[in-house]
Amino acid sequence: MSTGTTRLMGKVKSWPSWMVMGLVVVVLLTVGATRDNGPLTQSDRIDAISRRVACPTCDGESVYVSRASAAESIRNQIARDVAAGRLTDDEIIANIAASFQARVLLVPRATGFDALVWVLPIAVGVCAVAGLAAAFRRWRLQQGSVPSDDDRALVAGLLTTAHDDEDDEVL
Repeated sequence: MSTGTTRLMGKVKSWPSWMVMGLVVVVLLTVGATRDNGPLTQSDRIDAISRRVACPTCDGESVYVSRASAAESIRNQIARDVAAGRLTDDEIIANIAASFQARVLLVPRATGFDALVWVLPIAVGVCAVAGLAAAFRRWRLQQGSVPSDDDRALVAGLLTTAHDDEDDEVL
């Protein structure tokens, strides 16, 4: 192989290039997962909105699943708003959340204090990975280190004490 090819292979094998490739994959997956799939029918929009709103009288059920009268009322309001065509899905959900003081949101908002629900786990994960990387780097650098004179003296003292204890047990 030529020197240029060897140098290129060394760069490809380095961890920063892998980090960049991983970041590209994450970005592409994020774009693909959040991409708009085109216009939905009114029924699809009503169902999608109903799945994001919790029933105010039920425990852990969405308006889409619940058959309680409060859920039916919210579902009818969603249908009226969708049929009117003046509001986006997010605006319809915001109106419902405003009337119930945001207790009906199954998915937290991505703004204000609610954004911590989305950001905090990611920040903790990044800090954990960075901490592990720093620890592994430090351990790798310390593997080749030579013991200090203090370390040698400590081991010699412990060996002498252990040897003296063995001699006492034999007698």
